[in-house]
Amino acid sequence: MDKVRTSPADAISDLPDGASIAVSGFGQSAGAPVSLLAALDARGAKDLCLVGNTIPPGAQDLVEAGRVRHLIMSFTARAGASSPAEDRIRNGTMTFELVPQGTLVERLRAAGAGLAAVYTPTGLHTPIADGKEVRYFNGRPYLLETAISVDYAFIAARRADRHGNVEFRGANQHFGPSFAKAARVAVVEADEIVEPGEIPPERIGLPGIFVSRVIRSTVPNTLPKHAPGRRGGGTPRTYNGKPAWTRDQMAELAATLLPEEGYVNLGLGIPSYLSSHAARRRLILHGENGILGYGDIVGDEETYPDVFNASGHPVTPGPGVSYFDSVTAFEMVRGGRVDVVVLGAYQVDAEGSFANWQTDGMIGGGIGGAMDLVASGRTVMVMMEHRDSRDRPKVVQRCGYALTGKACVDILVTDLALFRRVDGKLAVERVAPGFTEQEVLALTGLE
Repeated sequence: MDKVRTSPADAISDLPDGASIAVSGFGQSAGAPVSLLAALDARGAKDLCLVGNTIPPGAQDLVEAGRVRHLIMSFTARAGASSPAEDRIRNGTMTFELVPQGTLVERLRAAGAGLAAVYTPTGLHTPIADGKEVRYFNGRPYLLETAISVDYAFIAARRADRHGNVEFRGANQHFGPSFAKAARVAVVEADEIVEPGEIPPERIGLPGIFVSRVIRSTVPNTLPKHAPGRRGGGTPRTYNGKPAWTRDQMAELAATLLPEEGYVNLGLGIPSYLSSHAARRRLILHGENGILGYGDIVGDEETYPDVFNASGHPVTPGPGVSYFDSVTAFEMVRGGRVDVVVLGAYQVDAEGSFANWQTDGMIGGGIGGAMDLVASGRTVMVMMEHRDSRDRPKVVQRCGYALTGKACVDILVTDLALFRRVDGKLAVERVAPGFTEQEVLALTGLE
């Protein structure tokens, strides 16, 4: 059984207008099937539905050209930036559905498993739940989420053989298996194609039965694979003419609040600074992209190829590191096996609800995996600056932005104070040196 095609164009020669396509990729371009996307652009197909974590390089051009009618994504927009997708959604020429990462992979996995739907705790009390059935099991509410099947899946991999067996490298597996299983036609572009038997059986991350076609990568991925490095870790903001805690100092404080040992998920932004302190406390770091046991962030993404955290930063593989797909990553989260999740936020309110995926004027947003992470029922810590870039309080009486989670924040670390939720309300436990509790509270929006 030989599934190798001569070229990307040959592999998608039967792709019609109106097709739905699941496209792999994490971060800026890690795992993006750039050769297949280039062939799709050249083919001129239109009226497409794209499914993925975010709109990958290559697909942006399709959106801008008006050839995409619908998006099913975890990220359609990011705060502080505009995009062709936002413009087209705003003018009504494209529609979209935002889906939390864990729900996205589970809905595609369900389609591949022949299931019609799944019930999940993710997204309760948020706009994601609007209009969806809620059912109680053992006294707990769950949302009904229907399966997502697609016509095609475009998957990038390190190696594949002629039978369609696929080997991924490092943390670059993420959405590949679930997307391929949900597709009528799964097409894999690989850096290398080998003969059957050359990939050791234990290194096959996607069996060939789920793969329809294989092609060799023809277009180099020249875009940055990962997010830019962390900024300003040692530079404090000033309030009332006095320096607050730096991001490094916030991370040092937050580390003391974590258990002496356990599993911890670090979200995007300021929480990523905690990775520098994890080893001191025997903590094992988890990333929803599919990595467990990583270390600190490194400057060179080629030092450890395809080893990166959920922020997209290249990281060191720690002793005993393991890699897996995003379905498994979110099983660890929703199953309650991750002890603490540390997230960034735009707002946290008096009852411990928080918002981190949409701000004023945004069309769509960037949900990522945060809703799945807080659905775990384990300890939730938020790290953020005390006021936003427009000098408005981020600690508020009630969140004005769409919620990520309701009454779930246990610990809040800002660059001015440490708060804990006590008896259902935020309480100040500690303030930055040089500030009084009254000063800090005056800089919040709390009553």
